[in-house]
Amino acid sequence: MKIKVITVIGANGTIGSKVSGIFASFGDTKVYMVCREMKDANEAVKKAALSVRANSITNNLIPKTYEDLEECIKNSDLIFESVSENIETKKNVYTQIIPLIDSNKIIATGTSGLSINALSESFSDEIKPFFMGIHFYNPPYSMILCEAISSKYTDKGLFGKVKKYLENKLYRNVVEVKDSPAFLGNRIGFQFINETMKYAEVYKDNGGIDYIDAILGNFTGRSMPPLVTSDFVGLDVHKAIVDNIYLNTADYAHETFKMPIFAEKLIQENKLGRKSGCGLYKSVPHIDGTNTIHVYDIASNEYRQIEKFSFPFAKKMIKEFRIGCYENAFISLVKNNSTEASICLNFLIKYVIYSLFASKEVGFSIYSCDDVMATGFNWIPPLSVIDAFGGLLTFKKIIEDQRLDLNINIEELLKDVPESKYDYRPFLKAN
Repeated sequence: MKIKVITVIGANGTIGSKVSGIFASFGDTKVYMVCREMKDANEAVKKAALSVRANSITNNLIPKTYEDLEECIKNSDLIFESVSENIETKKNVYTQIIPLIDSNKIIATGTSGLSINALSESFSDEIKPFFMGIHFYNPPYSMILCEAISSKYTDKGLFGKVKKYLENKLYRNVVEVKDSPAFLGNRIGFQFINETMKYAEVYKDNGGIDYIDAILGNFTGRSMPPLVTSDFVGLDVHKAIVDNIYLNTADYAHETFKMPIFAEKLIQENKLGRKSGCGLYKSVPHIDGTNTIHVYDIASNEYRQIEKFSFPFAKKMIKEFRIGCYENAFISLVKNNSTEASICLNFLIKYVIYSLFASKEVGFSIYSCDDVMATGFNWIPPLSVIDAFGGLLTFKKIIEDQRLDLNINIEELLKDVPESKYDYRPFLKAN
């Protein structure tokens, strides 16, 4: 498949600008970067080049406005919609572009979890086969996962060709997933993140947000702690993802997708995270040019300096990682009876269980959960967690000993689960 020209609508958004950079650099395509205002489009070009660290691609990036849509779409092989994550906003854009599209155009939405089937209903029967979902992860330069989602109308032959284009030309790790709320990566990732947020509320008198993040830090297999991740993504985006899942699914973990009250309050106050200057965390500047990171204290409803928690179980695991004794690290976690070790262990177990469940529900392969979490979140893959604990038999025994009441048939879920194709060690940071 040859794609020479692409129109990105909503190119000034976080993903829109960065995906434009991926198309222009790896794909070596001309990209029309369409925004409402030309000043936004010009700024988006700069962001796109910066995101792939290649100023040379600016010749491939053409700033445009909605007034230029007819010209852009006429010359394009692919139209990539990347406007805000709202179904009505997207449908309004489709209304504008439908008169300009012929049957030779591929139309893709970059939605992170809205229904592809529902969005496809905006188009005529002639155009529906050319519409699909292509979900890039942020930042796409380093997070190479790309979830590909067809609708019930999508031409399967064309869909297969697009997947090969993403793999072979854009160097994406493509995972085909079913049209399900939040797809697979975000369903797994934000189940984990939102439950940690709920735990922060439960343990607010122990420290809350930074307390839970310290329990589930880098040494547990995450590039950044879960609540730091939420702040990075944005609490409003977090809410949109979990609300969508909560309203449109009803699995055994349904209640873990409900936003806690304190987070709803922060959103109402426009404390959305890093992009707004404060959220769960905030950076406090000093006269000498340095910054101190403060954390929102749920109990007092104020920001305070981050507590430097030191948990014996974490220190022990990190010490073992540094000398390469990964098996001893996980044995020490299981044997430690502290509250913090129990929270950590139970979250790791629940992460594996929900990942396997979601993979069977939404993916097409048991390995899908590993691929989305390793290359979309840079988290230790779920199957690798089982390996890190010593294999499937040991993992089953640990679950039995923990006596977790998850309201799911764990024995059936873990039946014939294979080893991971990923090495767990690079994900476990000794810090």
